[in-house]
Amino acid sequence: MLLAARHPLELLAPAKTADIGIEAINHGADAIYIGGPSFGARANASNSVQDIARLTQHAHRYHAKVFATLNTILRDDELEGARKQIWELYDAGVDALIVQDMGLLELDLPPIQLHASTQTDIRTVEKAKFLQDVGFSQIVLARELNLKQIRDIAVNTHCAIEFFIHGALCVAYSGQCFISHAHTGRSANRGDCSQACRLPYNVTDSSGQMVAFEQHVLSMKDNDQSANLEALIDAGVSSFKIEGRYKDMGYVKNLTAHYRMLLDEILEARPELSRASSGENTFFFQPDPERNFNRGSTDYFVKGRKEDIGAFESPKYLGLPVGEIAKVGDKWFDVAIDDEAVREAGGIHNGDGLNYLTLTKDIVGVQVNTADPVGKAGRLWRVFPNEDIAALADLKPGVAINRNRDHAWENLLSKKSAERRIGVWLALSDTADGLTLSVTDEDGCVGNASVSCEKQAPQDATQAEASLRDNLGKLGNTIFSVNDVSLATAQPWFVPASVIKHLRRDAVEALEAARAAAYERPQPGTPVEPPVAYPEDTLSYLANVFNHKARDFYAKHGVQVIEAAYESQEELGEVSLMITKHCVRYSLSLCPKQAKGVTGVQGTVRAEPLQLINGKEKLTLRFDCKPCEMHVVGKIKKSVLNQIPATPVQFYKARPTA
Repeated sequence: MLLAARHPLELLAPAKTADIGIEAINHGADAIYIGGPSFGARANASNSVQDIARLTQHAHRYHAKVFATLNTILRDDELEGARKQIWELYDAGVDALIVQDMGLLELDLPPIQLHASTQTDIRTVEKAKFLQDVGFSQIVLARELNLKQIRDIAVNTHCAIEFFIHGALCVAYSGQCFISHAHTGRSANRGDCSQACRLPYNVTDSSGQMVAFEQHVLSMKDNDQSANLEALIDAGVSSFKIEGRYKDMGYVKNLTAHYRMLLDEILEARPELSRASSGENTFFFQPDPERNFNRGSTDYFVKGRKEDIGAFESPKYLGLPVGEIAKVGDKWFDVAIDDEAVREAGGIHNGDGLNYLTLTKDIVGVQVNTADPVGKAGRLWRVFPNEDIAALADLKPGVAINRNRDHAWENLLSKKSAERRIGVWLALSDTADGLTLSVTDEDGCVGNASVSCEKQAPQDATQAEASLRDNLGKLGNTIFSVNDVSLATAQPWFVPASVIKHLRRDAVEALEAARAAAYERPQPGTPVEPPVAYPEDTLSYLANVFNHKARDFYAKHGVQVIEAAYESQEELGEVSLMITKHCVRYSLSLCPKQAKGVTGVQGTVRAEPLQLINGKEKLTLRFDCKPCEMHVVGKIKKSVLNQIPATPVQFYKARPTA
């Protein structure tokens, strides 16, 4: 239970841009992960080195960290560009790199800490220990692990354990999905996933009978571990990661504040744990994760397999309940609001986005042009939508209305919505020719300043003392807040406010400089020598080896047969394009294990293949029941094969020679 005491608890927030990262820090993040100019696993979330330098400067003021994502697999011709970018990021103050491609470990890198991306597919103690022994200091475990599996890895390693606690879920084990590349040439391992998992499919059995019609059977609900944080801490997790490098400012503010509050409650109750950075937060809104886009919530496999983890009906966000349709006119409709909280929050606002379900469970979106209360009670609202009423299918009295875009909420989060302050103690004392001020912060950093000034005995000692304390404590435009002011002077001198202001400003500047000097980047791990052996001696395309440096890395660690990554292969025929812990048979109550004990069923239900059909696309589902995993099987399209270079990269197919 004391495993987590080895490391302070780190709240790790995403940033699409440096400005979002800065606000994540302001809302309580201990660390930020952000994409650099290129080679990140979110192709449209890149940032300049200059912007990242601006983010690191802000983060380090709070002794928070910035991690750069360089977690795609790289071609040989990209390695030198990646190496140069890593050095630039290091010079910009980045604290760690999140990487997938092992070829990077064979390059000339700066002394920067390395974190193993979730794309490295860490599910076993052996894999985790290997990554630790080759120099990784922090590892991102697969989202599919349960508490026991997490604990086993934590017990057998000494690196920091990172785990996703919120956000969208990839249905496949990260790094083990190739459908996007096979169907479109856009590789998820190269940061350009086409999200085939969010499409609707017909599911048929081995006899061709329909099992499910137009269902999004590969689309998962969103991850939400709000209720499991303490259990994850006790299992050994020390870094709590929010997914969302494509998300907007409001999402990051809201989710970061939500988990900051939850973690702070735990820290308050458990003094053996600590926060990974400095300061305390004040929020000017009430965080609520349900207000952000989500497909419903699940804690996935953390506490064991559950049936209800899929968002099968739709990958869209229905929103929060508002009321129901009371009446429909030719250009408007009335909504009856029963929820008092919705009424007190101003009802329906101009610019809101509303949703409702049709009889066939399709989600129909309605953009509010204007909305006005009908009567004084605030219960009935008349909505004039941007859409033509006649085009809104199944809109009639009694239909439930939800809101998936709250214009007032978005306006609230578009303004200043949090403060983060570091507590300080101020001590004023006499010098021979004036005063000296010492400012000590919660981390033990100290800033000192002195001023030569005339000190006059006060006419009113009580008033003079109050004035000194008040002027010393005016830290409003800084990142600090006053815990206490002590006066160690011979008496509460009368000193002009301008003198105290100058003294306070100099002391605070000295403290900022002391904090900057005290900040230490995390040190990189040291690889074990001689090089440890990889847990297996053969690697298939599933290992994502895309360049010669990655091949050399695995050969150095004893791998004898190394196959090239799927993205560089010629036709392989039908292979596993996705490996997932999610099981369609289980979710549709067709698993043989579910049939045990059911009279007349046991012995007749087998884990036979199913087929997924979307238009002309056909995929086969095969079930590996021993590890309880599903394989989505298919082959690469000819149109995609034509995009692959005629001479693919050659890799070891047999034992390498010395």
